[in-house]
Amino acid sequence: MLSKDIIASLAEELAEAERTHGVIPRITTRFPEATVEDSYAIQAVWREKNLASGRRLVGRKIGLTSRAMQASTGITEPDYGVMFDDTVWENGARIPHDRFSNVRIEVELAFVLREPLEGPHCTLFDVMRATEYVTPALEVLNSHIEIEGRTIVDTISDNAAYGGLVLGGNPTSPDAVDLRWVSALLYRNETIEETGVAAAVLNHPATGVAWLANKTHRHGDRLEANEIILAGSFTRPVWIEKGDTVLADYGPMGTISCRFV
Repeated sequence: MLSKDIIASLAEELAEAERTHGVIPRITTRFPEATVEDSYAIQAVWREKNLASGRRLVGRKIGLTSRAMQASTGITEPDYGVMFDDTVWENGARIPHDRFSNVRIEVELAFVLREPLEGPHCTLFDVMRATEYVTPALEVLNSHIEIEGRTIVDTISDNAAYGGLVLGGNPTSPDAVDLRWVSALLYRNETIEETGVAAAVLNHPATGVAWLANKTHRHGDRLEANEIILAGSFTRPVWIEKGDTVLADYGPMGTISCRFV
């Protein structure tokens, strides 16, 4: 495992990359011995720096939960990161493209918790009972580590490539719709770029939330009431340029739109 000094140094590199909208060399190129636990340790130090600076944690994101996403990255297991209050936008927002190092969009469902969730034996049914509502969401991916050749160690260290969140559509009770069959059409500049069905996320999007509760338990943490949990994308990411308009149509669950300016 990496030393505490190296972990702290890499967390500072990532914090500086976020401040400057830059990209750093892959961690696994410089430290091929780095493990998944090292990467979560780097993320944890980075997270504490942000909390100490006054940012407020509002939820977590789960990544790489679908075969589409795993195939697009060459990574074969899920990961997670944290979301802060200043990274959440409302439906119809104008989002500054220059705030990010690079921008890709994913189509997801967000679970808003009524009750805490804690491992090590959290199940899909526990998630359904603890969820107040589910709502459409778009995740903005933003990588501060060079993308070509990265591994899950690089991605986790970089807060699972999380950049931002757009919430919209119709908040829906989790028992009011078959979440496996929620579908979406993703438009960029009025052209459909991706389509998908939520069952692509581990056969049920709530399974991803249960995975997260069990994974965070291993790191001495739990999911708290009122947290927003992004359950994972059920489409491949779409690259976004400055000036692009994005629309996701979830059918009965409504739409989300935003523009990158």
